[in-house]
Amino acid sequence: MSEQQMAAQAGVVAAAAGVDPETPAPAEGTTPAGSTAPGAAVGAGEFVGRSPGQLAWRRLRRDRVALVSGGVLVFFVLLAAAAPLVARLYGKGPEDRFPDRLDRNGFPLGYAGVSGEHWFGIQPGIGRDIFIQVVYGLRTSLMIAFTAAVLTIALGVVVGIVAGYVGGWVDAVITWIIDLALAFPFYIFCFAFVPLAVNQFYGPRDEVASWFRPALLVLIFVLFNWTISARLVRGQVLSLREREFVEAARASGAGLGHILFRQLLPNLWAPILVTFSLNVPALITAEAALSFLGIGVLEPTPDLGRLINDSVRYIRDVPSFTIVGGTTLFLLVLAFNLFGDSLRDALDPKSSR
Repeated sequence: MSEQQMAAQAGVVAAAAGVDPETPAPAEGTTPAGSTAPGAAVGAGEFVGRSPGQLAWRRLRRDRVALVSGGVLVFFVLLAAAAPLVARLYGKGPEDRFPDRLDRNGFPLGYAGVSGEHWFGIQPGIGRDIFIQVVYGLRTSLMIAFTAAVLTIALGVVVGIVAGYVGGWVDAVITWIIDLALAFPFYIFCFAFVPLAVNQFYGPRDEVASWFRPALLVLIFVLFNWTISARLVRGQVLSLREREFVEAARASGAGLGHILFRQLLPNLWAPILVTFSLNVPALITAEAALSFLGIGVLEPTPDLGRLINDSVRYIRDVPSFTIVGGTTLFLLVLAFNLFGDSLRDALDPKSSR
């Protein structure tokens, strides 16, 4: 056997044992990094054992794309979470208007109204500060997307794990419902359902509560997007339910709930995390699209999609208005997608080969 074949075989054995084959063997008499027993000597040729989660975290830290995109996401999330604090420090709220910064035609004075007091300029026609609109728009988009993604994953995991393990007519009915939901045209349904739902709870002269439309969007996203995670989990469970640990749980008299959520669910965390990380940017884009079309979040709640819609009419005279909102949405979605791809590669190294 050649040295290359021996090295490849050692790498396979190390990976099967939960060991990072890229980790160099520690020198004799030294303590490996992350050792739980300080001062314990490790002999030459031994590998440092790590759990699958530790291996994934190690690969993720080595990925520069993951570090950069993760840093951008942390910045956006912290900025959105601290929106009230930012408004207090900035000295301007999302509903404050500055008509003195507009000319008689409604256009900002100077170049788009940019100054030391208004970092991104003034919104034409209305006179609101664009920077604080972007900050609160990030808050609205992330709040809706994260809430919908969590509920979507929870519903999809429960339905998928039940369908995959129970099988039979239960699996057939759930699969039929999933196919039916996937066949529904999403945007056409939204155009028909959102105005109908608003009219059912509010009259033509009533003021719609600020929380109603975001809650309505979350409900719609959950109804349409749970099918993705449900199909993924169902496929994984179909292969896991015949494994030895499931047979051992059945033989020991474990109940259905124990097998589903104590035996099968811990083996699904990797695809669930990847699905969640890729589902959030899709929901952000869908929410912005609905608001852009006028059936999502409306005034006075700040939103990135509506901000872009408001800027279209001024794109020739004040192009920076469109560029600010569009660039913010683009960077947010791009960072989520890049981080989701890096997370998938870290959890499943074979996916990048």
